[in-house]
Amino acid sequence: MKDQFLAYIKNLQDTITSKLEEVDGKAQFKEDVWTRPEGGGGRTRVIENGAIFEKGGVNISAVHGILPESMQEYFKVSDCDFFACGLSLVLHPKNPFIPTIHANWRYFEMYDNDGKIISSWFGGGQDLTPYYLFKEDAIHFHQTCKNACDKHHIDFYPEYKKRCDSYFWNTHRNEARGIGGLFFDYLKETDNLSLKDRCDFVMEIGDSFLESYVPIVEKRKNLAYTKEQKDWQEIRRGRYVEFNLIHDKGTLFGLKTNGRIESILMSLPPKVQWRYSYSPKAKSEEEKLIKALQKPKEWL
Repeated sequence: MKDQFLAYIKNLQDTITSKLEEVDGKAQFKEDVWTRPEGGGGRTRVIENGAIFEKGGVNISAVHGILPESMQEYFKVSDCDFFACGLSLVLHPKNPFIPTIHANWRYFEMYDNDGKIISSWFGGGQDLTPYYLFKEDAIHFHQTCKNACDKHHIDFYPEYKKRCDSYFWNTHRNEARGIGGLFFDYLKETDNLSLKDRCDFVMEIGDSFLESYVPIVEKRKNLAYTKEQKDWQEIRRGRYVEFNLIHDKGTLFGLKTNGRIESILMSLPPKVQWRYSYSPKAKSEEEKLIKALQKPKEWL
C-alpha cells in the first residue's frame, strides 16, 4: 500500500505544480530534494513572487524510523517504528480576492519489533481561507469536495465537512480559520471498507484539488484591489499563522519527528500584519467575512 500511495503523490505533485505554473504564467517552482538523517526524505517545491502566487509550496515526503517517544506517548504504544508519506500544499495568492488554500493527503504505518504492521491509516483534506467572501466561490469549492466524496459514500461529505469545521478552528480567537472543506484522519480498514477503499477515496480527493481551486483563481485574478484591501489580507494572514503554529497537528508532528524545518514552515505567508485590537468597519465586506467565520456554515 505504501508503495502505491507514494507513487501516487509523486505523480500528483507533478500534475499540480505543472498546472499552477501554467496558471501563474510568470514564476516556476524551485525544487529542493532533501534527506532526513533518521530515515527518508522528501521533495519540496516552492513558488515565490509570481504573477498570481506570492508564495506557495507543494511538498512530498516519505520518512521512516523509530517513532519518537513523544509520539509513542500520543499513540499509546512503545518500541515502534513508523513510515509516513504524504503531499502537503499551501498557496498564498497575491490578490486579496483570491483565497489561500491548504491541502494534504497522507498515509501512516506503525510496526512492531519484528517489522509487522500493527496499525495503518490514511488522513488528509483541504480547506479554503478567503479574505473577501464570495458565496459562489464557497459553493463551488464545497460542491467539488462533495462530488468527490459522493463517489465513495454519501455520508462522507457531511461527516468530513463537520470535522473540518471543528479542526480548523482558532480556539484562542473563537473563529474559524476559513470556510472549511474536508478533514479526515485515522481512516483505517473496517468491516465495510478495506484499506484499498480508503486509498481510492483519498486519491479521488487529491485528484479533485485542481478542479476545486483553479476556477476560483481564474475568476478573481484580474480584480483590482486597494492598499487597504491588501492590508486586510495581511492582517487575516496573521490568523493563519497563529493556527499553523499553535494548533496544526501536521506542523507539530513534523517538529516532533525532526522534520525538515524549511518544509514544515513553508506554509507561512511571506508578508503578515498583526495590529493591536483591530476590528473592521461596521457593515463592511471585511466585517462580513468575520461574521461568517464566527459560526460554521452549510454552503450547499
